[in-house]
Amino acid sequence: MDIAVNLIKAFCVGGLFCIVAQVLIDKTKLTPARILVAYVTLGVVLTAIGVYGDIVDFAGGGATLPLTGFGYSLATGVEKAVDENGLIGALTGGITATAGGIAAAISFGYLFAVLFRSKPKR
Repeated sequence: MDIAVNLIKAFCVGGLFCIVAQVLIDKTKLTPARILVAYVTLGVVLTAIGVYGDIVDFAGGGATLPLTGFGYSLATGVEKAVDENGLIGALTGGITATAGGIAAAISFGYLFAVLFRSKPKR
């Protein structure tokens, strides 16, 4: 029963992030790229003011998988690295914390570019 509740919470929170993004795409002139950047920035800001950690504790994967979760990972990585290494951690912590995700995005992007032929939008 605990797993079902956790899945429902993750689905609802992750779905809420998606709904907000879709409304922004449909009702504003913001481009998807700007919305993506805004989500990452929002994740960093909410982490910095101490709110996003509570959202992650509540929703788990529903909060860590969207782009706001990437911002959360960047911010927590920087915070940890600054505590361990001082000011240089501000430059290295975010990349260290998100290296797996970045490597996966580059690897899968390259793989799909090799396997599939893209076509221009008409």
